[in-house]
Amino acid sequence: MDVITWTGELACHLQAALRMGRDEFAGKLGVHPQTVAAWHSRPGIVPRPDMQAALDTVYEKALPPVRLRFAQLVRPPEPTATQTLRVAVAVVVRRGEVLLVQRRDGGPLDWQFPAGIVKPGGDPATVAVRETRAETGVHCSVRQELGSRIHPQTGVAAEYLLCDHLMGEPTNLDPAENSDTLWAPVAALTRFIPADRIYAPILTALEAHA
Repeated sequence: MDVITWTGELACHLQAALRMGRDEFAGKLGVHPQTVAAWHSRPGIVPRPDMQAALDTVYEKALPPVRLRFAQLVRPPEPTATQTLRVAVAVVVRRGEVLLVQRRDGGPLDWQFPAGIVKPGGDPATVAVRETRAETGVHCSVRQELGSRIHPQTGVAAEYLLCDHLMGEPTNLDPAENSDTLWAPVAALTRFIPADRIYAPILTALEAHA
């Protein structure tokens, strides 16, 4: 079976199929053991591209018995061309500001809204709130759904939710995936994310918070 997108859960299944401990598996991938630990604690996380490539290499070099164990461990199957990966995107606002995270996989100015994978049967609102807290320490609540689309850059099915800030200041709690997090002025959002990359209903919803 071919893996299109590795998640923390699939990486942990590969580790189990190889019958390796955390440190041994981290050494084989060339990553810090804490990265492997993060995959275990947050199975929905999507590792950045260089880690995706490292996992591909380890899987491709695995012996047939390892691949068979991996296939038996994967439940449900990983996303395929007919099973689009879904993510919940949290647009968290407070007093003229919106919460952003800076992803490591897209260059020094690749700012995004907090997001997390929605498993089959999962609730996007729950994922949006949980992942925002896990990535930034900010507590929020969902106010309304803004819509969904196939993301033009990543190809995933993105569901956008407008959220209200409840408490907490942004802190980068996921340094393996993010390099920074902050409150950006709504009026200056396009300085962080190009306007043509922002889902139009987000801009409409944020006009009331500028």
